[in-house]
Amino acid sequence: MKPSATPRQRGDKRVEQRSDQRVVHPAGLSSALRLHGRRVMLRPLAANDFAAFSEVRIRNGRWLTDWEPLRPVAAVDPAYNAEAFERRCVVRERERAAGNAYSFGIFVDSMFCGEVNLNGVTRGSMQSATVGYWVDHAKAGHGYVPEAVAVVTRFAFEQLRLHRLEICIIPRNAKSLRVVHKLEWRYEGRAERFLEINGVWEDHDRFGFTTEEWDIRAEELSRDWL
Repeated sequence: MKPSATPRQRGDKRVEQRSDQRVVHPAGLSSALRLHGRRVMLRPLAANDFAAFSEVRIRNGRWLTDWEPLRPVAAVDPAYNAEAFERRCVVRERERAAGNAYSFGIFVDSMFCGEVNLNGVTRGSMQSATVGYWVDHAKAGHGYVPEAVAVVTRFAFEQLRLHRLEICIIPRNAKSLRVVHKLEWRYEGRAERFLEINGVWEDHDRFGFTTEEWDIRAEELSRDWL
């Protein structure tokens, strides 16, 4: 009788099986990329999205900026300037082509309502990225953001073949915390004075999710959100 595989052998076999699956090269992920959830559609923003982007950002005002880094004094706000917005789109297209970051607009019923991003993609021994997001106040509370995060999680693990994702949240940002709680990401601890937000070095709670966790929970998360 053939002996059963040891845990190490089973783990090795799993890695071999994953390595046989198709990996999408970053250069092949253009602005034509579309990702779909149950209700949301994600795609990179383009220059002709300026009007929609500008309207949402300006209307939301401090609902968004209170939770974002201060804009450098000399930097032009892309919400108010079409050329600055187009440059922003070009930069993000270059980041995507280089495999450094993947930025997506969130669309519900073809209407732009926010963004979700895979930032700081690191390869080598880490194979990781950080997830960031924001949403129009008028669309908050409907579960669109956790759905969008579930979509990019699937993309990160099944297409980019990353190993770990992280979301970092200011502890008093209850609305953002609801996203990770709904998706049941794993709390990893608090980083003190982690990021500059609106001119203040803020503590952040860190939440992690790995490809091993995705393998276990993919069916559940797909059923609930995708």
